[in-house]
Amino acid sequence: MRSTLKALALLLLLSVLPIRAAPIGQAPSRTDIQRAIEVVKADPNLAPEKTIRSLKWVQKSDPKPREPAGSLQWLMELMGWFAQSARVVVWVAVALVAGLLVVFVLRLVKERSPSMGPRRKAIPTHVQDLDIRPESLPDNIGAAARALWDSGDHRAALSLLYRGLLSRLVHVHNVPIRDSSTEGDTLQLTAARLREGKRDYVSRLIRIWQHAVYGGQQPEAAAIYVLCDEFAPALDSV
Repeated sequence: MRSTLKALALLLLLSVLPIRAAPIGQAPSRTDIQRAIEVVKADPNLAPEKTIRSLKWVQKSDPKPREPAGSLQWLMELMGWFAQSARVVVWVAVALVAGLLVVFVLRLVKERSPSMGPRRKAIPTHVQDLDIRPESLPDNIGAAARALWDSGDHRAALSLLYRGLLSRLVHVHNVPIRDSSTEGDTLQLTAARLREGKRDYVSRLIRIWQHAVYGGQQPEAAAIYVLCDEFAPALDSV
């Protein structure tokens, strides 16, 4: 293809360029042919090769990191994950520490404040069918029981003393007596909550109550008068 173009160009130039005419019937000399070839080579439009310059965007791409081979690849991926999520991990840790601190402070305050302690169960209104509500009892239980005793209503006097005892233990001394508590339960519950003098009074009153109600033993008037007189000092205040 290249030799064909050269030949065509040579013939064209030989017919156009002012070459010294050779006699008719005589072929061009080697000098003429060489000169025509040099002219063709010098013409940029007839050159067999052409250089064209143009602009082109150069795309820069970061070289891909080489992946570690073998069993170290999972370790590298794990380290990369930790590096990316380090901030999240720090905030989660801070939140956990703050939560634990709040729980600790609340527990500390709860332990030191009686009002925030564990709430006791509902206060009973009756114990073994005996009404222990304060509004169902007279203000001066000792004097009222003595008046009943002097009037001959001994059972009502003992019942009032025992009801008043249970009511004061529940509402004044915060003893956790339940509606099913017996006399023995009451003694056990008050053992660790009352001072010695108050415990002694509770024990004497319950013993006389049991002997009269379950044993049919009539107490002496002097013992009842003592219980009536000591009721308020022993039970009306902590």
